[in-house]
Amino acid sequence: MSSNEFDLVVLGAGTGGYVAAIRASQLGMKVAVVEKDKLGGTCLHRGCIPSKALLRSAEVYHTVTQCAEFGIEVRDISIHFLKMQERKQNIVDQLHKGVQYLMKKGNISVFEGEGRAMGPSIFSPQAGAVAVTRADGQSEILVPKFLLIATGSRPRVLPGLEADGQYVLTSNEALQLDALPTSMLVIGGGVIGIEWASLLNDLGVEVQIVEFAERILPLEDAQISKEMTRLLKSRNIQIHTGAKVLPGTLLKEGKTVTIQADQGGELLALQAEKILVSVGRTANVDHIGIENTEVKVAHGVIQVNEYFQTAENHIYAIGDVIGGLQLAHVAAHEGVIAVEHIAGLNPHPLDYTKVPKVTYSRPEIASIGWTEEESKNKGYSIATGTFPFKAVGKALIYGEHDGFVKIITDTKSEDILGIHMIGPHVSDLIAEGALAKSLDATPWEIAQTIHPHPSLAEILGEAALAVDRRAIHS
Repeated sequence: MSSNEFDLVVLGAGTGGYVAAIRASQLGMKVAVVEKDKLGGTCLHRGCIPSKALLRSAEVYHTVTQCAEFGIEVRDISIHFLKMQERKQNIVDQLHKGVQYLMKKGNISVFEGEGRAMGPSIFSPQAGAVAVTRADGQSEILVPKFLLIATGSRPRVLPGLEADGQYVLTSNEALQLDALPTSMLVIGGGVIGIEWASLLNDLGVEVQIVEFAERILPLEDAQISKEMTRLLKSRNIQIHTGAKVLPGTLLKEGKTVTIQADQGGELLALQAEKILVSVGRTANVDHIGIENTEVKVAHGVIQVNEYFQTAENHIYAIGDVIGGLQLAHVAAHEGVIAVEHIAGLNPHPLDYTKVPKVTYSRPEIASIGWTEEESKNKGYSIATGTFPFKAVGKALIYGEHDGFVKIITDTKSEDILGIHMIGPHVSDLIAEGALAKSLDATPWEIAQTIHPHPSLAEILGEAALAVDRRAIHS
């Protein structure tokens, strides 16, 4: 095998791509990754990690402002936003070095440049050759036996509301702010919009949210959405639901942006210093040579089977580029399954009902499985158990006791259909829910699990008992 021949070439070195490359290396494959930006991709450089670093800074600031409740007096509290940004970048840089080390450890060749599938050729009649164009314009050809597309996604843009970096931002530009605005209009009340609204509000920014659906977080359980709406409004965040922003009404004047929204026939005039557009993400399927292959694209995403094979058996695709749950941990698992299928290991297909989802707001939201509405629509006879954090000693000790945990079960099989949480540190607590779903546990089995006291995890045992109306502390 020549220096440019590989068992597997991975287009895109985000979380899905680099994890797949590492697993392939573990299985003895000769692997190359092609990345036009930086190893780690969106999650590391423009998504999960930097946004959560800023969210942590906002959380610490909020905690300090409340410290009198803990018997601690602090004077002259101030925000140094550039230091927050510096801390964020230091974390990103450290993790970036970690990914670079992992590539070297796995003997994975890294090609910096834009990769493009060329289709079947005399060099590679199966997966086809891949052309890599570097920033200096020079190109080279890679010849893989298999090709894995993991090119990710980018923020979706509303026509007429394209990011200009000054008045209109996406999450990409928001992460690069060098100063906090006095006010922000967040268009989109999904996960990204709610995280940014919570973060900015904690740092003293006046925030408004406009959501097209009838409620924020429309993919979460309705009770979770209702509770989050209540808590955000208690923080003086204005929320406009069932409202459609009218891009043609955008006015940029001085340090102010004005735009209108149609809320059930009523026109709202919304004003802020900046607008953050957070209306989802668009798969990166352009300019990667798909037209040179038999790979099928529908509704803007690559079509794959349960093992992430495309219409060409030697080309696979994973992560945001195939749609579905656009989450880093999902892309990583998809990548492992794809590579193990390439290696002939017959991996189990991914059950997306067993994937935990998290919104890193204050308080956090986490869920797994179906909502109550989804469970009923699928014909299940359900029982639910709900338990509040205000009845959990550790939550009171933390001074964070808003929210609850809700467990939904099938009354016939007693299987858990969904677990939904809103409250402190539920991004960590949902891991027990994920294990329970993976093992097809029942509420009885969760309740039989001994949770340490005092701990936030006790709430899972109590919510499980509540399914049968046996909760001890309510």
